[in-house]
Amino acid sequence: MIVTSAVRHAAAGSAALLFVLPVPAAASPATSATSVTSSVGEPAPPAPRHADPARLDRRGTQVQRLPGAPAVPSVSALSWVVADASSGEVLAARNAHRKLPPASTLKALFALTALPRHGPSERHTVADSELTGIGAGSSLVGVKEGYTYKVSDLWNGVFLSSGNDAVHVLAAMNGGWESTIRQMQEKARSLGAEDTHVVSPDGYDAPGQVSSAYDLAVFGRAGLQNPDFARYCSTAYADFPAGSWSYGIANTNRLLTGADGVDRYPGLLGIKNGYTSNAGNTLISAARRGDRTLVVSVMNPQEGGGFAVYEEARSLLDWGFEAADRVRPVGSLAPVRAKAAADPDTRAVSVAREGRGAKAAPAPGAGAEPAAAPVGQAREVEPPGPSAGLPLTLVGSACVAALALWGWRRRAARRA
Repeated sequence: MIVTSAVRHAAAGSAALLFVLPVPAAASPATSATSVTSSVGEPAPPAPRHADPARLDRRGTQVQRLPGAPAVPSVSALSWVVADASSGEVLAARNAHRKLPPASTLKALFALTALPRHGPSERHTVADSELTGIGAGSSLVGVKEGYTYKVSDLWNGVFLSSGNDAVHVLAAMNGGWESTIRQMQEKARSLGAEDTHVVSPDGYDAPGQVSSAYDLAVFGRAGLQNPDFARYCSTAYADFPAGSWSYGIANTNRLLTGADGVDRYPGLLGIKNGYTSNAGNTLISAARRGDRTLVVSVMNPQEGGGFAVYEEARSLLDWGFEAADRVRPVGSLAPVRAKAAADPDTRAVSVAREGRGAKAAPAPGAGAEPAAAPVGQAREVEPPGPSAGLPLTLVGSACVAALALWGWRRRAARRA
């Protein structure tokens, strides 16, 4: 398709400048978001038309079973999510966006935020000021003032012992407590986790501090894509230094270690557990079976005692592996990127993701995304019009050329 554009100067007698610009042909109305998605190198999602963006906002259990799919297990948690870690598709959920205290599962977001700042072999000597303000009754790994630790030791303390003392030191290295809170909040929004409000980076109970099963699953999925995070969260046992000697620490995630009568879960990749008196028991788990990886988040079981969170996560993982190919997704953990609005191809990818129930969240500092289309309607991807094919710089160049020609003609006339 060829678009012809003429730029004329307003003065009488000025020459007409003609530009012939090739513009890509507009996408055919028959072109679907899925086909455009495939053209930019992303696999087409299975049956995206069946994912309802609003389902995860509803109360109760949300699932779309196909014939032969097993029934969702009955669990007592106030909220939970089962999702495919690779595609981000949510297979089933209950009260996915209910805002609840996260306890130490919030350390997953802390790790996503602070891990990239320092290499694992870097050493740090702890100052007394870095250990102030730790909440009463906090879980500790045993960090001591004046001792020098490798960064990897401190992260083992965070993931295995859920050590709030290790969090405080790493937060100080990350720019301070308040700066880390801001960074965590920005990181959550960049991932599309809009239910999370950070007050205390270690997950210690604080007024207004909340997250959701949806957001925790988002953090777990993102963590698996970071090799350091994946290594720490799957470590069952480690040695923690104490000056001239060291002592052993064990991961408090019983599905990983098999401690306290809780059977280990086959293929478990770990991630993070938590408990406070206000939050109850919380857990983000991930496991691999064959070529499929699932992430499950469970918040505050109401029955079964302190270890019920592990058994309920086990039931949901078992169900997810059995049902994965026999359910339609009810949403997605994948965020919609802010740049999608400016790029037609990327915008089509975003439309496909929104069809799977993605939560739109602008990147830090970016403007808000346009409102989502009503449920059941696909957002239209408009083909570029003629003006879209004329870059502003080219139009500006044409105007400059026209002025130059007009000026030359005036000078020639004066000389004559």
